[in-house]
Amino acid sequence: MGIVNISPDSFSDGGLYTTVEKAIEQCLTLVEQGADIIDIGGESTRPGSEPVSMTEELKRVLPVIKELRDMLPNVIISVDTYKSEVARKSIESGANLINDISSMQFDNKMDDIIASNQNVSVVLMHIKGTPKDMQINPTYDDPVLEIIEFFEKRIDYCLKKGISTNRIIIDPGIGFGKKYHHNIEIIKRLQEFHKLGCTVMLGASRKSFMNSIFPATAQNRIGGTLATTCFALLNNIHIVRVHDVKENKQFIDTYYSINDYIKN
Repeated sequence: MGIVNISPDSFSDGGLYTTVEKAIEQCLTLVEQGADIIDIGGESTRPGSEPVSMTEELKRVLPVIKELRDMLPNVIISVDTYKSEVARKSIESGANLINDISSMQFDNKMDDIIASNQNVSVVLMHIKGTPKDMQINPTYDDPVLEIIEFFEKRIDYCLKKGISTNRIIIDPGIGFGKKYHHNIEIIKRLQEFHKLGCTVMLGASRKSFMNSIFPATAQNRIGGTLATTCFALLNNIHIVRVHDVKENKQFIDTYYSINDYIKN
């Protein structure tokens, strides 16, 4: 999954793709580099961020979704939103997947939108708090067990709404209401999330927890991101959500080529 943020204040690529032309160019580049899914976001959810209006978010994402769908009819388009109306109009414009950081909890109409669109899947992500306050001293007794318990409840809720597990992707939410050691623990124990029976996604690309290992700006965390992708592969994670598609695709292809050679 390649990331394209159409917002001026995203933590890593804010302001780079704020016009339709630049956003589409980046989408096409990521697909050419090997992205299977393009995740389009119109609102930054970095720590401390303020929400944007539905009108502004729609203004940012809809033209990109429509043009990308016309240009690449087979690419999977994901929209990073927790607003049901943004999800509805994005689906009408050609989106296949809604990536909801709140697991459909911030907007009580989101579940109906997903349930009524049988060909659309949803990413349920774990967050403690909201983007504005999530990093104010988050605490866990056991982060992995608590996040799994959270997902068990959300998956059960989805099933009652008619959203089957084959339409659900879970994301443990690296950096969303987690301290450094929580993030490390989650990545170390990724295998445990398979017990939920859903597709699992890891979104650790360029995240700030890497600063505790090696100080670097977001754009200079490719090496750290590749390390998290390595753990994703070792733990059979289905999707990695990344900014640097070319480097991650090279890493993944090389990993599997070597692994297959060893097996043979």
